[in-house]
Amino acid sequence: MLCDECQKEPACVHITKVINQQKIEKHLCEQCAQKAGEIMSKGIIFGSKFSIHDFLKEMFDYTLTENACPTLEPVCSDCGLSYSEFCQSGKFGCSGCYQAFAGQLEPLIKRIHGTAEHTGKVPKRGGRRLGVEQQIKRLRHKLEQHVTREEYELAAQLRDEIKVMERQLVAGSDASQE
Repeated sequence: MLCDECQKEPACVHITKVINQQKIEKHLCEQCAQKAGEIMSKGIIFGSKFSIHDFLKEMFDYTLTENACPTLEPVCSDCGLSYSEFCQSGKFGCSGCYQAFAGQLEPLIKRIHGTAEHTGKVPKRGGRRLGVEQQIKRLRHKLEQHVTREEYELAAQLRDEIKVMERQLVAGSDASQE
C-alpha cells in the first residue's frame, strides 16, 4: 500500500481516527507522517524504535493531567512514592502503591482494557469456588435488574438460586477446613 500523501513510498504508519462517529483512515510513509505530525505525542516523535515503556509512561502522564489535583497528590504511605514519580517511571515502588493510587488507576485500567474487572482465566486450584462466586455476582446483578423492572417472579427465582449457590459455597469451605 502506498502513502496517501506522496503516493511514492510504502505506507508504514496507519492512523485511524474516529471523529463524531466517523472513521477516518490515513496510511502514510514515515516521512509524511513526521511532516504531518501524526506520530507526534507531547513533542516526542516515534521513530523506527518504539518503546512500550515510553508509550505507557505517556498514558500515565495523560491520566495525571486529566484527573490529578496538583495540590493533593497521592503518596504511597509504605514507600513514599508520589503519583507524579510513578507517572515518570511507569513503575510502582511497592505493593502498597496499588492501594495508594487506586483512585487514579481504575480509570487508567478501564481506558486500556475496557473494564476494571478481571474476566480472564482463573487458576485450576480454587477456580471452582471463584467461578461460583462470579456466578453469584452475575445473578445478583440480574436480580437487581428484575426488581427495578418490577419482575418479582423472576427476581424470586434468582434469589432462590443465589441462596442455593451460597449454601454450596459455605458447605465447600467447611469441607476444606476439616
